[in-house]
Amino acid sequence: MRMLRNRKFWMMCAGNLGLFALWYGSVKWIPLESFRRMPDPVRVMTEWFNPNPVFGISIFVKTYYFHILYSTYRALVSFFLAVSLGVPLGILMGWNKKVREFASALLGLLQPVPPLAWVPLAILILPGEAAVIFVCFLVAFFATALNTYVGVKSIDPDYFRAAACLGASRKDVLFDVIIPGALPNIFTGLQIAMGAAWFSLAAGEMIAAQYGLGFLIMESYNLVQVPTIVIGMATLGLLGYFSSMFIRYVGGKLMRWREEAMGVKG
Repeated sequence: MRMLRNRKFWMMCAGNLGLFALWYGSVKWIPLESFRRMPDPVRVMTEWFNPNPVFGISIFVKTYYFHILYSTYRALVSFFLAVSLGVPLGILMGWNKKVREFASALLGLLQPVPPLAWVPLAILILPGEAAVIFVCFLVAFFATALNTYVGVKSIDPDYFRAAACLGASRKDVLFDVIIPGALPNIFTGLQIAMGAAWFSLAAGEMIAAQYGLGFLIMESYNLVQVPTIVIGMATLGLLGYFSSMFIRYVGGKLMRWREEAMGVKG
């Protein structure tokens, strides 16, 4: 009942209905042959929830969940690797000038390289599964490290002066000033990293994998199974959305103190 009284919930429903209406109208009423190749939302939903799907993929088929599990495993491994390495590096870059000078040039050179450009090199150097995870990891790593760095640099210098006046050690400064102060930007980076992991995952799986949603989309394209392509895309979108929503939820719980300090009510 609380959700039904929430204006944001109804705005989200209206936005989704508008998207489905635009999709249906584009397929049915726009006089272009290219649009008519697309399945309308009714056809996609019928295939998605069909116990006997025409193209073999629906919520009733084990293969569908097999692809989901493979993609989820790769995305989560990439994400946790990016967090484990990106957050400490971002903190060190914001805290230590020498580390910042050393790492910023390297990150600035590598970050603009698109994830697809890494795929051939990753396949040559790493075994199959590791190649896909590496491509996903890179994009998430850059997002995590840079947002953490920005978070550390945005901390008011007065906090560092106050800590020094109170005789705080470097360890105290790290755990009582830097990490809490950078936490909002860190969680922003984690949300971006999770979305980037799913984004680059699909690209990597299309080229260097035998299982997963990206592979499913590419295989369906080769077999001209257009409804399955849309099902794979929608599944990726839902998984990415709920992953980011979970990170937002955890971040809200961990930063409750910040909302209270700013006078924001939950």
